[in-house]
Amino acid sequence: MNITVNGTASEYPDKLSASELLRSLGLADKRLALEINEEIVSRSTYDNHVINPGDRVEIVHAIGGG
Repeated sequence: MNITVNGTASEYPDKLSASELLRSLGLADKRLALEINEEIVSRSTYDNHVINPGDRVEIVHAIGGG
């Protein structure tokens, strides 16, 4: 299936969960925010949130500082 990740169209397997997408990108253990089709996805739902063809995914890394 074709989805857009941070503005770049990419091919991924069908029935991909948000967790699987983040693992494939090497981001599974990172502090980040995930938005799919302009809606924030809660970390607690990553395993069950299925990404659909044509979805627009935005991944923003959290940066700490002070």
